[in-house]
Amino acid sequence: MSSFLESLYGNGALLVMWSALLFHLLIPIPSAAHPVRFWQQIAALVAGKVNSPSSTNEQQRLAGWLALLLMLVPTSLVLWALEPLVWKPEFYQLALLLLAIDWRNNEQYAHKLINALAQEDKANARRLLSTKVNRETNNLSLLGIGKAGSETLLLSYARNVVGVLFWYGVSGGVGALLYRLTLELARNWSPSQKGFASFGKPIAWLFSLLDFAPQKLFSILMFAGLPIASIKHAIMQAKSWHNPVTAWLISGCAHRFELALGGPAIYQGEKLQRARIGGKVAPSAYHLALLQKHIAWRIYFWLVMQSLVMFIIHRGF
Repeated sequence: MSSFLESLYGNGALLVMWSALLFHLLIPIPSAAHPVRFWQQIAALVAGKVNSPSSTNEQQRLAGWLALLLMLVPTSLVLWALEPLVWKPEFYQLALLLLAIDWRNNEQYAHKLINALAQEDKANARRLLSTKVNRETNNLSLLGIGKAGSETLLLSYARNVVGVLFWYGVSGGVGALLYRLTLELARNWSPSQKGFASFGKPIAWLFSLLDFAPQKLFSILMFAGLPIASIKHAIMQAKSWHNPVTAWLISGCAHRFELALGGPAIYQGEKLQRARIGGKVAPSAYHLALLQKHIAWRIYFWLVMQSLVMFIIHRGF
């Protein structure tokens, strides 16, 4: 027993991860005061300076690459350079992971959206959705709110929690925070936004590369327990989804609860035709609550599995 505890204590990465989760769940950083907001503002300023509407598509794409490098390369160098200078590296890793993860705020957001949808308060539900998505929400019906809310909750947890934890396990707090910062850039410079079709492609490609492994692995957990026929049908439908990285995840959840997801979405006045996937059940407040509970249990299982993998790997070294 004592050797097990000594091994666990010596595994600083695992203790940092659980300490960060405990601190985050007890004392989360409010969304309005989160340092990521400053990163978003800087991203908007950089895009405003270098993304010229009069430029050709090639010039805008080149500007996107240069803006990406300008934002991420110096940040990466500073984060890695600071680590040897801190008094306790574990505290540094803890701070970075706390900045990267966003579980509690997603939980609070989900409860607000579910309550608004349950009360059929479309104005409040639309306002809440507008803070999380780039698509237009002003004219969404209750069905549209349910669809957009289901997709938003699923992707928020999968990226802000699972994706962050995955990259923490791979490359520590620096990797987790860089993943989160890349996610914010991908959202702010999304090619689906007007004027960003070419400028946003480089960051969209980079984030898709970083997001591929955690989303596919988490999708397997979401498929767990489904009949083989449903899994095959979900994977088949996923081929028509516009984002191949998140296709399994969205399609798997849609089939598990027979929810009707996907369909057209409007971005800055332009309609994007998206595939319709899942069943025929219109997502309601009840289904959003069910979906959130299901995701939470899958995240708990992910935490157990990642902890075991990290314990074995670090103990081996």
